[in-house]
Amino acid sequence: MAMSDGLASLIIASYGWAGIAAYPLTGPLLALRAAKGKEDRTRRLERFGYPAIDRPAGPLVWMHAASVGETLAIVPLMRELRRRDINVLLTTGTVTSAELARFRLDGEIMHQYVPLDVRPAVRRFLDYWRPDVAISVESEIWPTTLMELSKRHIPQILVNARISDRSFSRWQRHLSVAEALFSRLALVIAQSDLDAERFRDLGAWPVNVSGNIKVDGDAPPCDEAVLERYRQQIGDRKTWAAISTFDGEEKIAGMVHRALKAHIGLLSIVVPRHPERADEIEAMLIEKGLKVARRTRDDVVTPDVDVFLGDTIGEMGLYLRLTEVAFVGRSLTGEGGQNPLEPAMLGCAVLAGPKVGNFRESYQRLVRNGSARIVRDAEMLAKAVHFLLSNDLARHKMIDAGMESMQEMRGALAATVKGLEPYINPLTVQARLEPRSAGRA
Repeated sequence: MAMSDGLASLIIASYGWAGIAAYPLTGPLLALRAAKGKEDRTRRLERFGYPAIDRPAGPLVWMHAASVGETLAIVPLMRELRRRDINVLLTTGTVTSAELARFRLDGEIMHQYVPLDVRPAVRRFLDYWRPDVAISVESEIWPTTLMELSKRHIPQILVNARISDRSFSRWQRHLSVAEALFSRLALVIAQSDLDAERFRDLGAWPVNVSGNIKVDGDAPPCDEAVLERYRQQIGDRKTWAAISTFDGEEKIAGMVHRALKAHIGLLSIVVPRHPERADEIEAMLIEKGLKVARRTRDDVVTPDVDVFLGDTIGEMGLYLRLTEVAFVGRSLTGEGGQNPLEPAMLGCAVLAGPKVGNFRESYQRLVRNGSARIVRDAEMLAKAVHFLLSNDLARHKMIDAGMESMQEMRGALAATVKGLEPYINPLTVQARLEPRSAGRA
């Protein structure tokens, strides 16, 4: 049953006061996370809203992407804003996404870690950066930040928006709170009709549909010299990749390798979603009797290497170009799945487990078009990998279908930019009329 508007306001206010009460404890918490490699200890002050770089003069759009996948999704959009001479500040919440921003966008945009969703940090951040528009990606809703933006009449927009089954159910149980928050969004641009319907049900308006802007991005780049070196080391061995893997899926990849090794000359490429887990993954694979070469050590992939461990950030383009069969993780032992579009874009037959709810529409389309297959467990994955590596016709048929699917799905970036025009066109005019300077306005 929906609660009253008054109670919803009280809950949101209580969240804000709870954040203030807990604020003194955030320093030790961040220090602990830094010790575990989950925070950049040299940039912890950014999490409290303190700037590390100067704000340039002129209009500025604040874009927030929680992690790696969301950051990759909005690279083309950020470049479109820069083409219009609008300053772009990107905030992210993870060390890996910050590294990716540096790798892919250094010199193009500014990067800071996102401030904690507590009033002192958010106010300090907004006082300094004074964004003209705030754009978040996919499903990022932070109550304190949303309320502070609303008070300052700064439009907050959600692009490439999606909402999982679990999140939607949770928000529905607190519908008045959802409506009090979602109604403050100036615009939602959703990935699918289903996502759009859910956002409207939760109080967002207006809501447009664009499709998934990840399809419109460039294929992940790679160093051609490095790619050629690894291709020579691998030679004529068959390869498959398990990418964006979560805890437990690396063990499954090792099981698949051991099951197939006797039948075909095989190299397995394992790319964990969180590279900081590489030491424990390597130890587990060695315990299983497998020889591991690691990218961070620049190990040579000799003929007796079983697993090439891709423990770097920003090199997915390299790993996917070394194979034509890719299992996409967080779908067997994890929950929600990971983006299947990059492997399809780079000419891979796509395999995934059944837990792909966060990318349901993408997988449905790829499966329907014959470019992806869903596997139930490790045994079914091993059989699918063996079949595809042994059957050139079937593998290439899936690859061609994936390429065709990518072409059909394009257009989301143009639809997103069109939806944003009422907000960014005035900033484009302002940016091109004002004299440019590097100092703070």
